[in-house]
Amino acid sequence: MNKEFEQISIKPGFMKHNGGLLFKTVSENEYQFKTIIKDNHLNAAGIAHGGFISAVVDAGAGTAAHKAAGNGQCVTISLELKFISTVKLGEELIGTTKIQKKTKSMVFLTCELKASDKIVATASGVWKILKFSGAGPGG
Repeated sequence: MNKEFEQISIKPGFMKHNGGLLFKTVSENEYQFKTIIKDNHLNAAGIAHGGFISAVVDAGAGTAAHKAAGNGQCVTISLELKFISTVKLGEELIGTTKIQKKTKSMVFLTCELKASDKIVATASGVWKILKFSGAGPGG
């Protein structure tokens, strides 16, 4: 298993535009991702914007679903977040995603986002594993 964080925001797009996201595989059912809070992630109150936190969880947990699906493409079906505490400029956010169940077409997972050993947010979500026509038997 890959034990080092790697940049997953390589192609131009939303997460690369917002500073990128580092990701690593911990085990077959556990993954981690991280980023550092920058000026453009803050809201008017001077703390990390909830929308940015949501996007980080969606991208990090979504990548975990993708890995759990054997690198198959996945899309978010549902994502429930609970915001627990605030995050400030310069703090590192680290998310830990655990795959709870994987079927042929779905990935169910939970995620905990921390900064400085405090829980920032918790989440649970469901990802659909995409099957493209013309993929052959079972595809």
